[in-house]
Amino acid sequence: MILVTGATGNLGKATINALLEKGVAPHNITALVRDEAKSAELKSKGLQIKPGDYGDFESLKSAFQGVDRLLLVSSSSDISRRFEQHKNAIDAAREAGVGHIIYTSFGMKNLQQSIMGEEVIYHLYTADYLKQTGITYTLMNNTMYADMIPFLAGKDIVNNGISIPAGGGKTPFLPITEMAEANAVVLTTTGHENKEYVIAADVAFSFAEIADLLSDIAGKKITYHQPEISAYMTQLIQAGLSEDDAAYIARFSGAIANGEFATNKSHMKQLLGRSPVGLKDFLATIYD
Repeated sequence: MILVTGATGNLGKATINALLEKGVAPHNITALVRDEAKSAELKSKGLQIKPGDYGDFESLKSAFQGVDRLLLVSSSSDISRRFEQHKNAIDAAREAGVGHIIYTSFGMKNLQQSIMGEEVIYHLYTADYLKQTGITYTLMNNTMYADMIPFLAGKDIVNNGISIPAGGGKTPFLPITEMAEANAVVLTTTGHENKEYVIAADVAFSFAEIADLLSDIAGKKITYHQPEISAYMTQLIQAGLSEDDAAYIARFSGAIANGEFATNKSHMKQLLGRSPVGLKDFLATIYD
């Protein structure tokens, strides 16, 4: 039995779709959800639905019974609580007898030295704790979603240009669907025990280079603007974010500018048996 946490979120839902596309029978997939009212789509596909919350140990222990492989999608709760929630899930999995935990970590050069500090280091704490438990593990060190580019780069990019203070830093952006397929491979095949994979594109791009890609796609010059942090935060707030969330995203732009995502590593070809979808091809599905 495979269990996917965060099953109604973007990565969890995409991973379930990838598992189904690989021919995994729906009754062999369990979806962990906090709110069963949001699970109608999953139920319609024939999946087993289990209620569970990272903060509720007993709900997790019950949900994890009979699970062979667990995809532990990192928590989206308040950052200060995430490591404790992950620890809770790992402890519950151990008590339930789960054989293999696949954790979606974060792909940066050095989580411990990141300018984002506590906002990313909980991934390192989780990985270290998981290794200490003795449970078979696989770490999926995910880069940033290519799907975030339209949001990060500003409203109506084609007409207004890209607007983000990311300097010349490069990021190996990867679509969520590609990350999900990599998860599905690890969940359904052997040889991934106690390994770490960098889930990233073969090539990293700066936002100046992304502007060039979009210029080719749109057939017009797309400019790259680097506003001050305060102006960028205002841009994000106008897009609907709270002030705290805008500040959080702005710190991501600082990490990009600092080159923290340019790991120069990728295990996607090894996992998928092909090169991942190129960024230009992905952007063309949005802007062409």
